[in-house]
Amino acid sequence: MKPLDLPVSGSENTRENAPALLGDPALRIATLVLCAIAVLAALEIGQVIFAPVCLSIVVGSIFGPAADRLSRMGVPSWVSAVVMVLLFVLLIFTAGAAFVVPLSDWLDKLPIIWSQLQNQLVSWQGFFSSVSDLQKELRGVMGDSGGMQVSVDDNSAVESVFYFAPAFMAQVVLFLASLYFYILTRPYLRRSSLNLSPDQGSGQSLSTAFRTIEERLSTYLFSITLINLCLGIAVALVMWALGVPSPLLWGMLAGMLNYVVYVGPAIMVFLMTGVGLAIGDTPLAIITPAVVYLTLNLIEAQFVTPTVLGRTMTINPFLVFLTIAFWIWLWGPVGGFVAVPLLLVVVSLYEILSERA
Repeated sequence: MKPLDLPVSGSENTRENAPALLGDPALRIATLVLCAIAVLAALEIGQVIFAPVCLSIVVGSIFGPAADRLSRMGVPSWVSAVVMVLLFVLLIFTAGAAFVVPLSDWLDKLPIIWSQLQNQLVSWQGFFSSVSDLQKELRGVMGDSGGMQVSVDDNSAVESVFYFAPAFMAQVVLFLASLYFYILTRPYLRRSSLNLSPDQGSGQSLSTAFRTIEERLSTYLFSITLINLCLGIAVALVMWALGVPSPLLWGMLAGMLNYVVYVGPAIMVFLMTGVGLAIGDTPLAIITPAVVYLTLNLIEAQFVTPTVLGRTMTINPFLVFLTIAFWIWLWGPVGGFVAVPLLLVVVSLYEILSERA
């Protein structure tokens, strides 16, 4: 009996058409979009781990060169790494101690600031009444007769603290451990990059790229730290000259918030406006602290920083803004701090690959 000729499955045809499918632009775009969504979801889900590790790499790039100098002086690598971590912790505790007393004084002044704000808003009462009337007319046209209902979740602050405190402490421990091991293993990571390529030439190129990115990142972070320190000193001196209480507090805040480009200065202008409301009696006195700070920040951003960093580290401002907005949306304040360093790494890697191509 002659066997039947059954149809062959389409696996062979699929294998034959695989190169054509992979070369399809639409398929490649869809694959890239899916990969981007997967990476975004992984970063969001793994924020508890990824955010402290990325922050430790950024901070370690500032303290890494100092650790290398200690190692060249004969200090063991693990000792220099421990010294850098302890130095960072000491700086954080010193800054925190300097913040506590002035902040408590200004928190006591919040009722005064609110009262001054209410007095200033009296002159705007007519404008707000017009806006309210317009809102009522729009609701009538749209048929919305009911008011907005707001539901408040009655969760106590104590429950929130007990819920978030363990996670926060775990992230702090992870950050400090990652900072120590990153500073300790930086030289080994650079040398081990030679073994990641099959031939010596490619390995040398990879090691050079690794060293170039690290040097640019360290130079950027160290330069920005010095610039922010000078900005903080300038703000503190000017506020002292203007008679603003706690000038050291505002100088420290200006220096710290300046790490988060665009967002930090905007927050500082808002705070300076509140300070003006607390100490000023006239419109000119109220806006003077904010205007003075904004002037110093514009001088720093438009003249000092481009001069210090040079054109080699100049990045498109629109790209910087989008990067900061993305990372703040993804990781909050930590994302705002690491956004520009991560962008600098990506841009440096792109330039190195473009030169090799």
